[in-house]
Amino acid sequence: MRHAVPLPQPEPDLTPERLIARATALRARLADEQEESDRRGCYSEGVHQALLAGGFYRILQPRLFGGYEFGFETFIRVVMELSRGHSGAGWCFTLAASHGFVLASHWPEAVQREIFGPDGDFRCAMTAGPAGTFEPVEGGYIVSGVYPFASGIPVSTHFMGAGLVRPESGPPQNLYFIVPRERFEILPDWGGEESMGMRASGSNSVRITQVFVPERHFAPANVMLSSEHLPQGTYGTRLHRNPMYLGILAGWFSCEFGAILSGTARAALDEFARLLKTKKMTFNPQVARAHDPNNQITLGEAFSRTDAAEALTCAATRLYTEQCERFAREGTPITHADTLRVWSISREGCRAACEAVEMLFRAAGASVAKRGERLQRYFRDVQMYRIHIQSQPLFPALRGQAELGIPLPPPFA
Repeated sequence: MRHAVPLPQPEPDLTPERLIARATALRARLADEQEESDRRGCYSEGVHQALLAGGFYRILQPRLFGGYEFGFETFIRVVMELSRGHSGAGWCFTLAASHGFVLASHWPEAVQREIFGPDGDFRCAMTAGPAGTFEPVEGGYIVSGVYPFASGIPVSTHFMGAGLVRPESGPPQNLYFIVPRERFEILPDWGGEESMGMRASGSNSVRITQVFVPERHFAPANVMLSSEHLPQGTYGTRLHRNPMYLGILAGWFSCEFGAILSGTARAALDEFARLLKTKKMTFNPQVARAHDPNNQITLGEAFSRTDAAEALTCAATRLYTEQCERFAREGTPITHADTLRVWSISREGCRAACEAVEMLFRAAGASVAKRGERLQRYFRDVQMYRIHIQSQPLFPALRGQAELGIPLPPPFA
C-alpha cells in the first residue's frame, strides 16, 4: 500500500542518538528561561524554532510524511531531557509532538496526506474527553464547543478533539476529529497565575465556533484500551508497515507522563544538590549542608526513586512496543488488561518521580518556597499530575476488573 512518494525528511542522516544529544544541549536554555516561560504560558519562540530545526516534532511522525519514525523509546528519552530543563516546557512539547502518531494510526492515507501537508509540518494538541456539539450537515458536521487543557496548543498547527456524535441512525458515537489552526481560537486562560503548576505547558482552552468539519476528518475514539476490534490492524499499520501505528493510546499516554515527571525529578535533584553544596547548616554555619547526614539520606532516597521512575517508564514503553510488535508478528491483539498493565507500570514511575520531588522540596528549607525558586516550581508542577485523571483511582479499578475478568463499564468496554 505504500506506493506514494515519501515527503523528504529535513535531515535524512539524523539518528536517535544525535537527537537525544540535542535535547540534552537544550536543557540549559530551558532552565534559564523557566520564569519567562511560566509567565508566558509556553516556551519561547526561540526554543520552538530550535525544536523545529532539530527535528524534535517529527520523532513519531511516519517517514512517508517527512517524519523520522524513530520509535517510542527515543521520544521518551528526549522528553526526559527536555523536562529536566523545564518540566512545563517538557509537558508542552510532549503533548504537541506526540499526536502525529495518532493521526498516522487512525485516519486513511488520503486524510493523512492532506493534514500532514506538502512538507510534513504537523504539531497537534489534543483533548481526549468528549465535549462540544455536532450538527450534522451534508458531508460532515458543524462543530462548536470549548475544549479545556489543550496542552501544547500555542505551538500546534492543528487541534484534535473528541465528542459524542449522533449519526443518522443508532446511538451516539465517541469520535475524534481534527481541525487546522485557522479554524479555532486559543483562549488566554493559561500561564502566569492562571494555574498552580505546569504554567509553561501551553494548556490553554480551545474554542471552536460553528466550524464545518468534514466527515473524513473524524475517526472512532474506541482505541484507548484495546485492539481486539481491529483484527486487520489500523490504517497506519497497513500504510506504514510499522506496528507502532497500531495506536492504542491509554498506556502510551501514561508513559509520556512518566517521562515528563522523571525529567522533573532529575531537575529537582540537580537543584537540591546545588543547594547542599552552596548553603550552610542552620546551627553550624561553618559547614555546608552537604555534610548533614539527614540531607545525604534524603538525596540518596530521591536518587533511588528517580532512577526507579526512569526505569519503570522505559520498561512500560518497551512493553507497549512489544505488544504492538506481537500483534504484527502473531496477530495477538492488545487487550484491555495489556493496556492497563502498561499504564500501571508507568503510573508507578510517575508516583516515584513525584515522591522524589516532594521529599526534596520538604527537606530543602523554607527559602525554596519563595516565588521563582526552582524547587518550588518543580513541586507545583508535579502536583498537576497528582490531580490529573491519569493518577486517580479510576484506572487501578479498571485494571482490577480486567484481571478478574469483569467486563469494563462504558465507555471503556
